[in-house]
Amino acid sequence: MTARDVQLKGITQRMLDSAAPAAEVMAWLDARLTAPPYRLVAHHASTEAGIIARQAAHCPVLASTPVLDTLRLAKAVLPGLRSYGLDSLLGHYGIPTPAGRHRAMPDVEATAEVLTRLLDEGDAADRWSRLIDLDMAGGLQPIRPPADPGAEQVSLF
Repeated sequence: MTARDVQLKGITQRMLDSAAPAAEVMAWLDARLTAPPYRLVAHHASTEAGIIARQAAHCPVLASTPVLDTLRLAKAVLPGLRSYGLDSLLGHYGIPTPAGRHRAMPDVEATAEVLTRLLDEGDAADRWSRLIDLDMAGGLQPIRPPADPGAEQVSLF
């Protein structure tokens, strides 16, 4: 953990030291995925996809789940924006920046708001009417787990 991580995300090394191991958390989440099909949604989703790939042994269902990237969807729906960062998209849509931005739940809620706007705008423009259309516009295929079992990430951060 760097000082910038603590400042931006509010997560301290002490919090991580007392947290459940990543393997346990990912297995707990994976056990709840019982009615596919699924899509994981994230903004600039390659980061999350990489973390999940390194935990694939503990969350095989999640690790095989395709990802919808709101950044990619935004580029499809809103060509020509100067920036496609989450804060820029919040500003574009007039969505207030949530308190605690850069923490997990506020960022999830902000991403969900942006996704809703993008889905509505893309639908109004006849960009998509089926899940496969969304996958084509903003999808990422699951990342293959590392071949080296020692590459597993022990903690989520």
